[in-house]
Amino acid sequence: MTITITAFESSPDRGRGLARDMRVRWALEEVGQPYNVRLVSFKAMKQPAHLAIQPFGQIPTLEEGDLAMFESGAILLHIAEHYPGLLPDDANARARAITWMFAAVSTMEPPIVDREIARFTEGDKPWYGERLAMIDKRIRTRLDQLSTRLGDTDWLDGAFSAADIMMVHVLCRLESSGILEEYPTLSAYIERGKARPAYKRAFAAQLAVFETSKASS
Repeated sequence: MTITITAFESSPDRGRGLARDMRVRWALEEVGQPYNVRLVSFKAMKQPAHLAIQPFGQIPTLEEGDLAMFESGAILLHIAEHYPGLLPDDANARARAITWMFAAVSTMEPPIVDREIARFTEGDKPWYGERLAMIDKRIRTRLDQLSTRLGDTDWLDGAFSAADIMMVHVLCRLESSGILEEYPTLSAYIERGKARPAYKRAFAAQLAVFETSKASS
């Protein structure tokens, strides 16, 4: 049965590929799995039909037969476990790849998202400058550690995996901040991910949604 995912009808990232359905699109493109996309408005995300699948009223979700699930990390792990190509065959390497998936969403992403939230909700507050400096210090600490661990390797642990999809997409959220300019190793890592044909197809599909919504507004 064809997979159906949900995505923003009108994405707040304005076609930059930052919405979390991008991770799911990318993973499905990597494994060559066809999928449908159901676009949802911000209003629809808070309605019972969507909340029955995603109780927090967010995207993405995935539906496949009688399976309905949410959270991009869980969805990526499901895809990687059920379709070959995104997790190593070796048990230990597989466990390490899954560990890196969790590190991307649990260790790297929170301070990066905090930075975005602070910009939108506290940007006009007198303490914003001080708060931003504190957040950026946390981010740089994590980027220092990740850059050191990545070193001169192409991917996080051997061959490209679902972990790299997750980590690259998390880091992409910093591209407009200027911080990544301090980390050439990580900038090159991101570019390797974005150069993959599957990424380009996923990005084009998400961008087309934005272009359509812009044309109709």
